[in-house]
Amino acid sequence: MKRVMFICKTNSRRSQMAEGFARQLGSGKIEVTSAGLEASQVDPMTIQAMSEVGVDISHQTSKPLSNFNPENYDAVISLCGCGVNLPESWVLREVFQDWQLEDPAGQGIETFRQVRSQVKERVEQLIQFFSAEKASI
Repeated sequence: MKRVMFICKTNSRRSQMAEGFARQLGSGKIEVTSAGLEASQVDPMTIQAMSEVGVDISHQTSKPLSNFNPENYDAVISLCGCGVNLPESWVLREVFQDWQLEDPAGQGIETFRQVRSQVKERVEQLIQFFSAEKASI
């Protein structure tokens, strides 16, 4: 099973959405964690936006990337363009992607919903990629 780390600057919004979708959609297919370049707290608007589509992330917490070891992950996904700020050991994983999605911080719920849709679509593509890769082995 592939182990995926979703990273964002503060692990408050986009990476939390990705973790929630990946847990739900990738259950039994991938293991997932999210972290931030710095820890913060999960944005209440993120929790609300995810609950609207039946994904409960109220138990998730913001975690600093420094708590994790890059060797424990097969794939690293940056959601904010922060890939340039990551230590090289994180970028050199089997799969590294930098999705560069808009930060909905300080925006209304509509922006959170738009970003949520983009995150879900990307997570679905990532799970399909790993499923196809597994099928070809």
